[in-house]
Amino acid sequence: MEIRNMHKIILCALTLVFSFSSYALTLNGAGATFPYPIYSKWISEYKKVNSEVRINYQSIGSGGGVRQLLNQTVDFGASDAPMSDKNLSKSKANGWPLMHVPTILGAVVISYNVEEIKDNLKLDGELIGKIFLGEVTKWNDPAIQELNPGMELPDKDLLVVRRADGSGTTAVFSEYLSKVSEKWKNKVGSGKSLRWPTGIGARGNEGVTAMVKQTDGTIGYVELAYALQQNLSTAMVKNKAGEFMKPTVDAISKAAAGKKEYGEDLRMSVANAEGKGVYPISAFTYILLPMKEQDDKLEATKNFLVWALTEGQKMAKELHYAPLPDKLAKTIIERLK
Repeated sequence: MEIRNMHKIILCALTLVFSFSSYALTLNGAGATFPYPIYSKWISEYKKVNSEVRINYQSIGSGGGVRQLLNQTVDFGASDAPMSDKNLSKSKANGWPLMHVPTILGAVVISYNVEEIKDNLKLDGELIGKIFLGEVTKWNDPAIQELNPGMELPDKDLLVVRRADGSGTTAVFSEYLSKVSEKWKNKVGSGKSLRWPTGIGARGNEGVTAMVKQTDGTIGYVELAYALQQNLSTAMVKNKAGEFMKPTVDAISKAAAGKKEYGEDLRMSVANAEGKGVYPISAFTYILLPMKEQDDKLEATKNFLVWALTEGQKMAKELHYAPLPDKLAKTIIERLK
Protein backbone atom coordinates (compact mmCIF):
# COMPACT_ATOMS: atom_id res chain seq x y z
CA MET A 1 0.00 0.00 0.00
CA GLU A 2 2.83 2.42 0.86
CA ILE A 3 4.53 1.70 -2.49
CA ARG A 4 1.27 2.39 -4.33
CA ASN A 5 0.82 5.70 -2.51
CA MET A 6 4.41 6.60 -3.27
CA HIS A 7 3.78 5.95 -6.97
CA LYS A 8 0.76 8.28 -6.85
CA ILE A 9 2.81 11.02 -5.20
CA ILE A 10 5.57 10.70 -7.82
CA LEU A 11 3.01 10.73 -10.66
CA CYS A 12 1.37 13.90 -9.30
CA ALA A 13 4.75 15.58 -8.93
CA LEU A 14 5.71 14.68 -12.50
CA THR A 15 2.36 16.03 -13.75
CA LEU A 16 2.96 19.34 -11.96
CA VAL A 17 6.49 19.58 -13.36
CA PHE A 18 5.20 18.86 -16.89
CA SER A 19 2.39 21.41 -16.55
CA PHE A 20 4.85 24.04 -15.36
CA SER A 21 7.40 23.31 -18.08
CA SER A 22 4.75 23.37 -20.83
CA TYR A 23 4.27 27.10 -20.19
CA ALA A 24 7.31 28.40 -18.36
CA LEU A 25 5.99 31.96 -18.76
CA THR A 26 2.52 33.50 -19.09
CA LEU A 27 1.99 36.96 -20.59
CA ASN A 28 -1.29 38.77 -20.00
CA GLY A 29 -2.54 41.54 -22.26
CA ALA A 30 -5.82 43.41 -22.72
CA GLY A 31 -7.35 46.10 -24.86
CA ALA A 32 -8.54 46.81 -28.39
CA THR A 33 -11.20 44.69 -30.09
CA PHE A 34 -10.18 46.16 -33.49
CA PRO A 35 -7.14 43.82 -33.92
CA TYR A 36 -8.55 40.85 -31.96
CA PRO A 37 -8.95 38.53 -35.00
CA ILE A 38 -5.30 38.95 -36.05
CA TYR A 39 -3.97 38.88 -32.46
CA SER A 40 -5.82 35.60 -31.86
CA LYS A 41 -4.23 34.14 -34.97
CA TRP A 42 -0.76 35.33 -33.96
CA ILE A 43 -1.06 33.96 -30.45
CA SER A 44 -2.20 30.58 -31.78
CA GLU A 45 0.63 30.38 -34.32
CA TYR A 46 3.28 31.63 -31.90
CA LYS A 47 2.60 28.65 -29.62
CA LYS A 48 4.05 26.47 -32.39
CA VAL A 49 7.19 28.62 -32.49
CA ASN A 50 7.72 28.95 -28.74
CA SER A 51 5.75 26.46 -26.64
CA GLU A 52 7.24 27.79 -23.40
CA VAL A 53 5.36 31.09 -23.61
CA ARG A 54 1.61 31.37 -23.11
CA ILE A 55 -0.13 34.60 -24.13
CA ASN A 56 -3.58 35.55 -22.83
CA TYR A 57 -5.31 38.49 -24.52
CA GLN A 58 -8.62 39.97 -23.34
CA SER A 59 -10.58 41.85 -26.02
CA ILE A 60 -12.17 44.48 -23.75
CA GLY A 61 -11.77 47.71 -25.73
CA SER A 62 -8.93 50.20 -25.91
CA GLY A 63 -10.12 52.20 -22.90
CA GLY A 64 -10.11 49.10 -20.70
CA GLY A 65 -6.69 48.09 -21.99
CA VAL A 66 -5.19 51.46 -21.09
CA ARG A 67 -6.75 51.36 -17.61
CA GLN A 68 -5.46 47.86 -16.89
CA LEU A 69 -1.99 48.82 -18.12
CA LEU A 70 -1.86 51.91 -15.90
CA ASN A 71 -3.13 49.82 -12.97
CA GLN A 72 -0.31 47.35 -13.71
CA THR A 73 -2.66 44.34 -13.89
CA VAL A 74 -1.43 43.28 -17.37
CA ASP A 75 1.98 42.88 -19.00
CA PHE A 76 0.96 44.87 -22.09
CA GLY A 77 -1.99 46.89 -23.29
CA ALA A 78 -3.49 47.41 -26.74
CA SER A 79 -5.18 50.42 -28.29
CA ASP A 80 -6.16 51.71 -31.71
CA ALA A 81 -5.71 55.27 -30.49
CA PRO A 82 -2.28 56.33 -29.27
CA MET A 83 -2.19 57.13 -25.57
CA SER A 84 -2.61 60.76 -24.60
CA ASP A 85 0.25 62.78 -23.13
CA LYS A 86 -1.67 62.76 -19.83
CA ASN A 87 -1.79 58.95 -19.69
CA LEU A 88 1.83 58.70 -20.81
CA SER A 89 2.80 60.90 -17.86
CA LYS A 90 0.87 58.52 -15.57
CA SER A 91 2.93 55.59 -16.84
CA LYS A 92 6.13 57.51 -16.13
CA ALA A 93 4.81 58.28 -12.64
CA ASN A 94 4.52 54.52 -12.15
CA GLY A 95 8.25 54.35 -12.72
CA TRP A 96 8.46 53.28 -16.35
CA PRO A 97 8.21 54.89 -19.80
CA LEU A 98 5.91 53.36 -22.37
CA MET A 99 6.57 52.36 -25.98
CA HIS A 100 3.92 52.46 -28.71
CA VAL A 101 4.39 49.49 -31.05
CA PRO A 102 2.32 49.73 -34.27
CA THR A 103 1.46 46.14 -35.17
CA ILE A 104 -0.87 46.22 -38.16
CA LEU A 105 -3.10 48.46 -40.29
CA GLY A 106 -6.87 48.10 -40.38
CA ALA A 107 -9.97 49.98 -41.46
CA VAL A 108 -13.09 51.23 -39.76
CA VAL A 109 -16.00 50.60 -42.11
CA ILE A 110 -19.54 51.95 -42.26
CA SER A 111 -21.65 48.81 -42.09
CA TYR A 112 -25.40 48.79 -42.64
CA ASN A 113 -28.36 46.42 -42.77
CA VAL A 114 -31.09 47.58 -45.13
CA GLU A 115 -32.97 44.89 -47.01
CA GLU A 116 -33.52 47.14 -50.04
CA ILE A 117 -29.87 48.31 -50.29
CA LYS A 118 -27.51 45.41 -50.88
CA ASP A 119 -24.30 47.02 -52.09
CA ASN A 120 -22.46 50.05 -53.48
CA LEU A 121 -23.95 52.63 -51.14
CA LYS A 122 -21.85 55.79 -51.41
CA LEU A 123 -21.20 58.14 -48.49
CA ASP A 124 -18.90 61.10 -47.88
CA GLY A 125 -17.51 62.49 -44.64
CA GLU A 126 -20.04 65.31 -44.34
CA LEU A 127 -22.99 62.93 -44.76
CA ILE A 128 -21.56 60.36 -42.33
CA GLY A 129 -21.20 63.18 -39.82
CA LYS A 130 -24.86 64.19 -40.27
CA ILE A 131 -26.01 60.58 -39.84
CA PHE A 132 -24.10 60.10 -36.58
CA LEU A 133 -25.19 63.53 -35.34
CA GLY A 134 -28.79 62.38 -35.74
CA GLU A 135 -29.60 64.90 -38.47
CA VAL A 136 -30.38 62.23 -41.09
CA THR A 137 -33.06 59.88 -39.80
CA LYS A 138 -34.52 58.30 -42.96
CA TRP A 139 -32.84 56.08 -45.53
CA ASN A 140 -34.44 58.04 -48.39
CA ASP A 141 -33.13 61.36 -47.09
CA PRO A 142 -32.27 63.71 -50.02
CA ALA A 143 -28.64 63.90 -48.86
CA ILE A 144 -28.23 60.12 -49.29
CA GLN A 145 -30.13 60.18 -52.59
CA GLU A 146 -27.89 62.94 -53.95
CA LEU A 147 -24.77 60.76 -53.55
CA ASN A 148 -26.59 57.70 -54.90
CA PRO A 149 -28.55 58.82 -57.99
CA GLY A 150 -30.67 56.08 -59.50
CA MET A 151 -30.64 53.95 -56.33
CA GLU A 152 -34.11 53.16 -54.95
CA LEU A 153 -33.93 54.13 -51.29
CA PRO A 154 -36.66 52.97 -48.90
CA ASP A 155 -38.83 55.26 -46.76
CA LYS A 156 -37.48 53.59 -43.64
CA ASP A 157 -36.17 54.83 -40.29
CA LEU A 158 -32.39 54.96 -40.00
CA LEU A 159 -31.05 53.67 -36.67
CA VAL A 160 -27.47 54.47 -35.60
CA VAL A 161 -25.52 51.82 -33.68
CA ARG A 162 -22.35 53.00 -31.92
CA ARG A 163 -19.98 51.91 -29.18
CA ALA A 164 -21.02 52.04 -25.54
CA ASP A 165 -17.52 51.42 -24.14
CA GLY A 166 -14.21 53.28 -24.32
CA SER A 167 -13.04 52.36 -27.78
CA GLY A 168 -10.05 52.87 -30.04
CA THR A 169 -12.34 52.17 -32.99
CA THR A 170 -14.44 55.14 -31.85
CA ALA A 171 -11.27 57.24 -31.54
CA VAL A 172 -10.26 56.40 -35.14
CA PHE A 173 -13.79 57.01 -36.47
CA SER A 174 -14.27 60.29 -34.60
CA GLU A 175 -10.79 61.54 -35.57
CA TYR A 176 -11.72 61.01 -39.22
CA LEU A 177 -15.06 62.79 -38.77
CA SER A 178 -13.35 65.71 -37.02
CA LYS A 179 -11.15 66.12 -40.08
CA VAL A 180 -13.98 66.06 -42.63
CA SER A 181 -16.92 67.63 -40.77
CA GLU A 182 -16.56 70.97 -39.01
CA LYS A 183 -19.96 70.50 -37.37
CA TRP A 184 -18.92 67.12 -35.93
CA LYS A 185 -15.63 68.57 -34.69
CA ASN A 186 -17.40 71.41 -32.88
CA LYS A 187 -20.34 69.43 -31.48
CA VAL A 188 -18.79 66.07 -30.59
CA GLY A 189 -15.04 65.99 -31.32
CA SER A 190 -12.79 62.95 -31.10
CA GLY A 191 -11.78 60.43 -28.46
CA LYS A 192 -12.31 56.91 -27.17
CA SER A 193 -15.48 57.91 -25.26
CA LEU A 194 -17.93 60.47 -26.65
CA ARG A 195 -21.16 62.20 -25.70
CA TRP A 196 -23.24 60.73 -28.50
CA PRO A 197 -26.14 62.84 -29.76
CA THR A 198 -28.00 59.79 -31.10
CA GLY A 199 -28.01 56.03 -31.50
CA ILE A 200 -28.00 52.89 -29.39
CA GLY A 201 -24.79 51.62 -27.80
CA ALA A 202 -23.18 48.18 -27.94
CA ARG A 203 -19.98 46.89 -26.38
CA GLY A 204 -16.99 46.03 -28.56
CA ASN A 205 -16.77 45.57 -32.31
CA GLU A 206 -18.50 42.26 -31.66
CA GLY A 207 -21.51 43.97 -30.07
CA VAL A 208 -21.95 46.60 -32.80
CA THR A 209 -21.58 43.96 -35.52
CA ALA A 210 -24.21 41.73 -33.89
CA MET A 211 -26.65 44.64 -33.42
CA VAL A 212 -26.36 45.75 -37.06
CA LYS A 213 -26.69 42.18 -38.35
CA GLN A 214 -29.82 41.51 -36.31
CA THR A 215 -31.68 44.79 -36.93
CA ASP A 216 -33.02 46.03 -40.25
CA GLY A 217 -32.49 49.75 -40.91
CA THR A 218 -29.31 50.03 -38.84
CA ILE A 219 -25.97 51.66 -39.62
CA GLY A 220 -22.80 51.45 -37.52
CA TYR A 221 -19.01 51.52 -37.61
CA VAL A 222 -16.83 48.46 -37.05
CA GLU A 223 -13.42 47.08 -37.98
CA LEU A 224 -13.39 45.58 -41.48
CA ALA A 225 -12.70 41.97 -40.42
CA TYR A 226 -15.84 41.88 -38.26
CA ALA A 227 -18.07 43.15 -41.09
CA LEU A 228 -16.68 40.61 -43.56
CA GLN A 229 -16.93 37.71 -41.12
CA GLN A 230 -20.64 38.45 -40.66
CA ASN A 231 -21.31 39.29 -44.35
CA LEU A 232 -22.42 42.83 -43.55
CA SER A 233 -22.77 45.38 -46.32
CA THR A 234 -20.16 48.16 -46.21
CA ALA A 235 -20.36 51.62 -47.74
CA MET A 236 -17.96 53.14 -50.24
CA VAL A 237 -16.46 56.25 -48.62
CA LYS A 238 -15.23 59.33 -50.48
CA ASN A 239 -11.52 59.99 -49.97
CA LYS A 240 -9.51 63.20 -50.10
CA ALA A 241 -8.84 62.68 -53.81
CA GLY A 242 -12.60 62.60 -54.50
CA GLU A 243 -12.85 58.84 -55.10
CA PHE A 244 -15.46 56.59 -53.53
CA MET A 245 -13.39 53.72 -52.13
CA LYS A 246 -14.30 50.28 -50.90
CA PRO A 247 -12.38 49.15 -47.79
CA THR A 248 -9.86 46.74 -49.30
CA VAL A 249 -6.44 45.66 -48.03
CA ASP A 250 -4.79 47.51 -50.92
CA ALA A 251 -6.69 50.74 -50.17
CA ILE A 252 -5.74 50.47 -46.48
CA SER A 253 -2.06 49.95 -47.38
CA LYS A 254 -2.11 53.08 -49.54
CA ALA A 255 -3.24 55.13 -46.55
CA ALA A 256 0.15 54.48 -44.91
CA ALA A 257 2.23 54.59 -48.09
CA GLY A 258 2.62 58.36 -47.90
CA LYS A 259 4.19 58.22 -44.44
CA LYS A 260 7.90 58.96 -44.88
CA GLU A 261 8.77 59.81 -41.27
CA TYR A 262 7.45 57.97 -38.26
CA GLY A 263 8.29 60.22 -35.33
CA GLU A 264 10.21 59.48 -32.19
CA ASP A 265 7.36 57.85 -30.25
CA LEU A 266 5.62 56.18 -33.25
CA ARG A 267 2.23 57.77 -32.50
CA MET A 268 0.78 58.38 -35.95
CA SER A 269 -2.45 58.98 -37.84
CA VAL A 270 -3.43 58.04 -41.39
CA ALA A 271 -7.06 59.21 -41.10
CA ASN A 272 -8.21 60.95 -44.31
CA ALA A 273 -4.75 60.47 -45.83
CA GLU A 274 -3.63 62.06 -49.08
CA GLY A 275 -3.37 60.09 -52.32
CA LYS A 276 -5.36 58.19 -54.90
CA GLY A 277 -6.75 54.77 -54.09
CA VAL A 278 -6.73 55.47 -50.33
CA TYR A 279 -9.50 54.23 -48.05
CA PRO A 280 -9.94 57.25 -45.77
CA ILE A 281 -10.89 55.63 -42.41
CA SER A 282 -7.70 53.58 -42.00
CA ALA A 283 -5.56 53.33 -38.89
CA PHE A 284 -2.60 51.74 -37.16
CA THR A 285 -3.29 49.72 -34.04
CA TYR A 286 -0.77 49.55 -31.19
CA ILE A 287 0.62 47.30 -28.51
CA LEU A 288 1.43 49.44 -25.46
CA LEU A 289 4.62 48.10 -23.95
CA PRO A 290 5.85 49.22 -20.50
CA MET A 291 9.63 49.54 -20.71
CA LYS A 292 10.45 48.41 -17.21
CA GLU A 293 13.77 47.00 -16.09
CA GLN A 294 14.70 44.06 -18.29
CA ASP A 295 13.08 40.87 -17.05
CA ASP A 296 11.84 37.58 -18.50
CA LYS A 297 8.35 38.89 -19.26
CA LEU A 298 9.56 41.99 -21.07
CA GLU A 299 12.06 39.93 -23.07
CA ALA A 300 9.36 37.38 -23.99
CA THR A 301 6.94 40.12 -25.06
CA LYS A 302 9.60 41.77 -27.22
CA ASN A 303 10.44 38.42 -28.84
CA PHE A 304 6.76 37.86 -29.64
CA LEU A 305 6.46 41.35 -31.14
CA VAL A 306 9.53 40.88 -33.33
CA TRP A 307 7.96 37.65 -34.61
CA ALA A 308 4.63 39.46 -35.21
CA LEU A 309 6.41 42.23 -37.14
CA THR A 310 8.09 39.69 -39.43
CA GLU A 311 6.38 36.30 -39.78
CA GLY A 312 3.09 37.56 -38.37
CA GLN A 313 2.73 40.21 -41.08
CA LYS A 314 2.37 37.45 -43.69
CA MET A 315 -0.94 36.45 -42.08
CA ALA A 316 -2.48 39.93 -42.26
CA LYS A 317 -4.17 39.88 -45.67
CA GLU A 318 -6.05 36.64 -45.12
CA LEU A 319 -7.74 38.29 -42.12
CA HIS A 320 -8.40 41.57 -44.01
CA TYR A 321 -5.70 43.66 -42.34
CA ALA A 322 -2.84 45.38 -44.14
CA PRO A 323 0.77 44.61 -43.21
CA LEU A 324 2.98 47.46 -42.03
CA PRO A 325 5.27 49.10 -44.59
CA ASP A 326 8.63 47.28 -44.53
CA LYS A 327 10.53 50.42 -43.52
CA LEU A 328 8.26 50.98 -40.52
CA ALA A 329 8.45 47.34 -39.40
CA LYS A 330 12.28 47.48 -39.52
CA THR A 331 12.30 50.76 -37.59
CA ILE A 332 10.14 49.28 -34.81
CA ILE A 333 12.28 46.13 -34.56
CA GLU A 334 15.43 48.23 -34.23
CA ARG A 335 13.86 50.22 -31.40
CA LEU A 336 12.62 47.08 -29.64
CA LYS A 337 16.11 45.61 -29.72
